[in-house]
Amino acid sequence: MKICFPTETLQGLESQVYEHFGSAPGFVIVDTESKSVEEINNSDLHHAHGMCQPLKALGARQVDAVAVGGIGVGALMKLQAQGIRVFRVTQGTVGQNVQFILKNNLPQFDASFTCAGHTGGGCAH
Repeated sequence: MKICFPTETLQGLESQVYEHFGSAPGFVIVDTESKSVEEINNSDLHHAHGMCQPLKALGARQVDAVAVGGIGVGALMKLQAQGIRVFRVTQGTVGQNVQFILKNNLPQFDASFTCAGHTGGGCAH
C-alpha cells in the first residue's frame, strides 16, 4: 500500500505528520510493500481555502491512502472519489503512523471530522 503523509519537513520516516493536508509544506509517501520512501514538496501549497487539488499537490503520484490530522470536505471527497482511503492521525511521526495503519489502529475520515475552515481562530477538527 502506498500511503501519503502531509509533513512540515521532509525527514523520511522521522517526519512529523502535519495537521492539515492542503497547507502542508511537503509530503512523504511510504510504500509498505517495497519499504520505499519518497519525499515531495507541495506543488499546490498556495491555493485558496476550499480549492485544494489533492492529486495536483502530489504531482499526480498514485497513492492508496492519505493519513492526516485535518482535511477539508472537498479534498476528502476528491480523494475518496479516486478510491483513496483517508486515515485520521493525531500526532507522531510518519513511521509511527505507518505502524498504526498496518495494525488497523487509525480510523478513516468521514465528512463529520473534516476541517470547517481556518477563519476566526482555527479549524474544526
